[in-house]
Amino acid sequence: MKGTKIYSIFTGTCPVCHTGKMYKERNAYKISKIFDMDERCSHCDTKFKIEPSFFYGAMYVSYALGIAVATATFILAHFAFHLGLFSSFIALIVALVVLMPIIARIARNIWINLFFKYDKTKAISKND
Repeated sequence: MKGTKIYSIFTGTCPVCHTGKMYKERNAYKISKIFDMDERCSHCDTKFKIEPSFFYGAMYVSYALGIAVATATFILAHFAFHLGLFSSFIALIVALVVLMPIIARIARNIWINLFFKYDKTKAISKND
């Protein structure tokens, strides 16, 4: 899967080399460090923040992901588990709160992958 945008999005690796990590803290559930990113890729030296406020656009992606998660949760709770409307709504809220750090990170990963392409030449090890 290395070399695809899906790989970079779900692993949180650099969108250019797919080797360096974008986040200082790997665990998205350390809420105080959820958005702490390295300035540049440790492997290929790609600058992650193209411009100030670059990741504001990720809020739109996050909104879309949140709607998708909420819809899927509601459909599962209401139609598959036959919960009432109120119980389905509670399940939806719980799912969104629990998955918020993951949704936020994936939204950022999707956003940055819209602007960068995988470069096989930069993926080669520095020692090669």
